[in-house]
Amino acid sequence: MNNLCVAHRGFSYKAPENTIVAIKMAMAESFVQWVEIDTQLSMDGIPVVIHDFTLNRTTNGKGLVKDYTWAQLQQLDAGSWKGRAFQGERIPSLDDVLKLSCGRLRLNIELKTKGDMYPGLEQAVMEQILYHHMENEVVLTSFDTDALRRVKELNSNFKTGLIIDARPQDLLERLKDLECSFLSIGASHLDSTLDSTLVAQGITVMAWTIDDAKGMKRLASVNSEIMICTNRPDVWGETFMDSKPSFWHWKLIKKD
Repeated sequence: MNNLCVAHRGFSYKAPENTIVAIKMAMAESFVQWVEIDTQLSMDGIPVVIHDFTLNRTTNGKGLVKDYTWAQLQQLDAGSWKGRAFQGERIPSLDDVLKLSCGRLRLNIELKTKGDMYPGLEQAVMEQILYHHMENEVVLTSFDTDALRRVKELNSNFKTGLIIDARPQDLLERLKDLECSFLSIGASHLDSTLDSTLVAQGITVMAWTIDDAKGMKRLASVNSEIMICTNRPDVWGETFMDSKPSFWHWKLIKKD
């Protein structure tokens, strides 16, 4: 299947991002093989799935995620902001998401941290992944290069990826230095020249965040191997399913 669809924080166009319902909605689309999520730590060291460092935008809580225990975070409403139908949806733990996705989805797990904000984040996340035997079904990504280095120091077998919203001249050198085999890059920075250079070096490329058919088709014209991260899996389906004769064959293989 070309230009794989990566559901950004689940089906975040329709459902509250980074929640179980958003992931289930993404899974309901048969062509979604990957979901991107964000992970931080509660005050008592539990990996939780939420994007912002603060609770203000996506929950009825206030303040920093890291200042709440897991028990306290579970009491918050993480769905009402998206609509009345999602009232009572909770912040999931990483364990909740891994249980749901194991054997059914691959995960791009962003380590959401800056500097020494979350000591032990990498180890806590990796332990959860190893517990579920999902080390071959995930990639750990981050803007924070120190976090990526710590992952490799703890277990070099884990696949890691740099997140970047730029196009530095030394990008390939950075990836090699970090031992990253994956790149998550803002779509506007990607073209055929850069992509061919990365692919030649064995780098898997994911472009974000593309919600319109025109943008998706542009990336497909650059390279069929570029993964497309989107809030709109429905648009991805409308754009590619009917135009790819191999889709139904792939779908039958996937079900087997």
